[in-house]
Amino acid sequence: MFFAKALDYYVLHQGFGLFILNFMTQLNYKEYGSGEPIVILHGLLGMLDNWHALSKKLAEDYWVISIDQRNHGKSFHSDQFSYRLLADDLNQFLMSKHIPSAHLLGHSMGGKTVMQFLNDYSDMANKAIIVDISPKEYEGGHEKIFESLLAIDLTKVQSRKEVENELMAKLDNLGTVLFLMKNLKRKPEGGFEWKANISKLYASYDNIKGSVELDFVIDNPTLFIKGNNSNYITEEDQKNIKTLFDDVQFLDIDDAGHWVHADQPEILLKGVKDFLKA
Repeated sequence: MFFAKALDYYVLHQGFGLFILNFMTQLNYKEYGSGEPIVILHGLLGMLDNWHALSKKLAEDYWVISIDQRNHGKSFHSDQFSYRLLADDLNQFLMSKHIPSAHLLGHSMGGKTVMQFLNDYSDMANKAIIVDISPKEYEGGHEKIFESLLAIDLTKVQSRKEVENELMAKLDNLGTVLFLMKNLKRKPEGGFEWKANISKLYASYDNIKGSVELDFVIDNPTLFIKGNNSNYITEEDQKNIKTLFDDVQFLDIDDAGHWVHADQPEILLKGVKDFLKA
């Protein structure tokens, strides 16, 4: 009875599309500050918490909304996963918040979501910042991470340290392991589970590493930020990007890898603010 009344209310007052978003496919998000809106989208196996420090700094001048994309963080899990769907999720979210347009910042997978959104909903985007990713298809490189996560039997785990030790034994990279450990949560009834929908993300990995096909030249002002210790954006990629984006700038950040926001947060923040204020 309650569900039926809730459905009637939302169809009457909000529309069925927003009912689906709010009740069936809810995106988790966190808001900071006030002013012009800027939406932040994390990368693969990340979550909005990864961008908390930068969000707080940006909130001195902007209304910052950081989102967990589907199958990540506290957002809904789905068998379906593609950049077009992620762009649709963002569109529905902005409509639900009555935001006609916003600046967008996306890192890695989130950057590809931004590019897809610029293609599908360009009138709802103001300026766009894409961090350490290009529109091209990538060869991969996360297979061992997925296999390591899926190999852990969480029904037999007694502590977080046990999971950390297993991942270290398989991956031998403390930074990567600590990043992945943010996905581990304790269930209310006891035991552990992953926040991210690991199995479905692995099944969708071809889509995730695939290219974003743009139907026209993007004219939204766009900034591509590259970590100079990262190989995600090459000189050849920059040449291709210039053919796909009409109003584009590039910012290279020294002593930063793919996780630019972790390696050089202050330089990244300055680059973002300078671009948005120009």
